[in-house]
Amino acid sequence: MIEQEMLVRPDPEDQRLYQLVGGIDHEGKPIEAAVINERPLTIFLNGREIVTAMTIGDHPEYLALGYLLNQNMLRADDEIRAVDYDSEIETVVVRTTRQTDYEEKLKKKIQTSGCAMGTVFGDVMEKFETVSLDTSAKFHTSWLYALQKSINTMPSLYLKTGAIHGCVLCEDERPLIYMEDVGRHNAMDKIAGYMFRHGLSPQGKSLYTTGRLTSEMVIKTVQMGIPVLLSRSGFTAWGVELARKAGLTLIGRAKGKRFIALAGTERIVYDADPSAAHDEPERMARKGSRDDE
Repeated sequence: MIEQEMLVRPDPEDQRLYQLVGGIDHEGKPIEAAVINERPLTIFLNGREIVTAMTIGDHPEYLALGYLLNQNMLRADDEIRAVDYDSEIETVVVRTTRQTDYEEKLKKKIQTSGCAMGTVFGDVMEKFETVSLDTSAKFHTSWLYALQKSINTMPSLYLKTGAIHGCVLCEDERPLIYMEDVGRHNAMDKIAGYMFRHGLSPQGKSLYTTGRLTSEMVIKTVQMGIPVLLSRSGFTAWGVELARKAGLTLIGRAKGKRFIALAGTERIVYDADPSAAHDEPERMARKGSRDDE
């Protein structure tokens, strides 16, 4: 079955990731609600502190590697000497054979604007301009419908607690890696880290996310070399502009039989009857429209 072929799947029974909190419901009756735990994770690169991210705490090594890759602090050909995670002080230290030179960049950002995104975003865009996505890749509507049914019904922290995002690396109609976190960017970074660590090619892959199709999500997908990004949520104008510039297929508002494609439409193969697609229950559709933004 599909789930048996997955490399990583959510673990909604991992009690480190959530806790039960008492409260009352709309009728004033006492209840216990499952709520997500947030904890800080500080990422170091070769002895230099880079960032502290809020995360649910699973797969910290993949999150660290993926974040550094997607910020262009690691290169695809870098040799990783060690990735050390210390759960007591909640840190990950990534060590490379290559001597990195981000100390001056980080220092310069602090001295000029104090904003952590300026220089890093500039570096990210430099790489974005040079990425070439697979123009021969195709994405079938039958895969989309199968993926939605599989992902939306799979046991997950999202279904258990809400208040969390999911990103799924897919191959044709099969989900391969399903990561969740309080931020969709963290979930995507975990996938990037897994692919890097295990040498998993982006060839023939697509990415599904529960969150908005923003510029940052588009940039990260392109940098990962993945030609198709889809979501149950909507678009931002800059996300669409960048997707068109990079030749990325961008599909949003994918719920039941409906979807909207605003970039890379030449990759889409209409091989399924929409009327036969599995439609979402109205409650799930409403929940998704609120929580997934």
